[in-house]
Amino acid sequence: MRNPQTKNTRIYYGWYIVATSIFIAFVSVGARQSFGVFVLPMSQEFDWSRGTISLAASLGFLVNGVTQPIMGGLFDRLGGRKVILSSLAIIGLATVLLSLTFHLLFLVFMFGVVTSIALSGSSLSTTGALLSKWFQRRRATVIGLNASGASLGGLILVPFSMYLLQATNWRISWAVLGMLVLVVAIPLGLFFLRDDPAQMGLLPDGDPELINPENGESNPHAKSRGPLEVDQWSQSLRSLPIWQLSAAYFVCGATTSMLGVHFVPYAIGEGISPTIAASAFGFMMALNMVGGIGAGMLSDRFSSKNLLALVYFLRGCAYILLLTIPGTASLWAFATVAGFSWIATVPLTTSLTADVYGLRALGTISGISFLCHQLGGALSTLLAGYLFDLTGSYTLPFAIVGSLLFPAALSAFTIKERKYSMRYAVQQAAVVAGG
Repeated sequence: MRNPQTKNTRIYYGWYIVATSIFIAFVSVGARQSFGVFVLPMSQEFDWSRGTISLAASLGFLVNGVTQPIMGGLFDRLGGRKVILSSLAIIGLATVLLSLTFHLLFLVFMFGVVTSIALSGSSLSTTGALLSKWFQRRRATVIGLNASGASLGGLILVPFSMYLLQATNWRISWAVLGMLVLVVAIPLGLFFLRDDPAQMGLLPDGDPELINPENGESNPHAKSRGPLEVDQWSQSLRSLPIWQLSAAYFVCGATTSMLGVHFVPYAIGEGISPTIAASAFGFMMALNMVGGIGAGMLSDRFSSKNLLALVYFLRGCAYILLLTIPGTASLWAFATVAGFSWIATVPLTTSLTADVYGLRALGTISGISFLCHQLGGALSTLLAGYLFDLTGSYTLPFAIVGSLLFPAALSAFTIKERKYSMRYAVQQAAVVAGG
């Protein structure tokens, strides 16, 4: 085993974890985001209403959310590698089986239950918790890179699914998406994923342990403990930040999950061709990558809670543009502004959670926040489908969820990050040690 204090010019192994996590997010989240592409052809073949088919997606968000804390608990006990790989195997098989859909109940069970349970084990919260163990100084940056994999999935797999759909049919398209997980993502995970840098004789960020030559003590990171750092997940529920983060994350889920299912049908309803509609979604995901990575990089340098509040505020403005600008220009204006603010919440929320509550129960705590995210997604997706059936328009559900983004921005802004974040505790410890 290598000495972590030995100078090493080789690439830090944590970056292999990052690359693998990005691809996992690409295929698993991308396949889920492609569900909107299948709404119209499956509805037409089986004569399902928008509200009916939205039931599968809505139940999926709900089940995914409820099982997030459970998977987080398994992550904390068993390690991320076992949980993520097992989940990928189920995701791949279930997605392939979606090609055999013959009844609504089959779709609801395979997508809304089986796939959604498995997705909670390879979600951005789970992989983000894994990356938090490998990185400390660059934590938000690498989580942003990881989240960009989900955006890349939307950018490439949604148009790709539409291409497959038009070239073949929806059954073959589902099967191809599932095979990407089985034959590519799982082998990569088996080869590269590791639970902790200590397993390889490394420290977070690949840095050597810094020793103060005057007193022989380790760096402040090793000894500092944040004011709210916990050993058990239940302890986090006694403090305000987890509730502020989770309330805002609920709105985040409501405003993004609904779009993942209904954006393409909405665009088609506005007179845009299916190919352009899928491409517009892909364009939003491309900007999403920039926003996610940028938010992570900025969060490692500036206040995470202020950036998080700004992201929610910008997304609220995007919904205003969507509902007030006439014609198809509203679609592209929304895609531009929302694209930068979509997945940017992930690195900001996950890194802030780690900074406040520590790593010991991060999987479960992140799972609790993501539960709220998915509950918002489940309710908004179902709401959008049924309100469309009643009104023939998506205007009302978009207006309802969009208006919630401004209270979400306020909730994030009022988090007392400087008081509770371990980042500031470390900085203070460093000042004292140097003083």
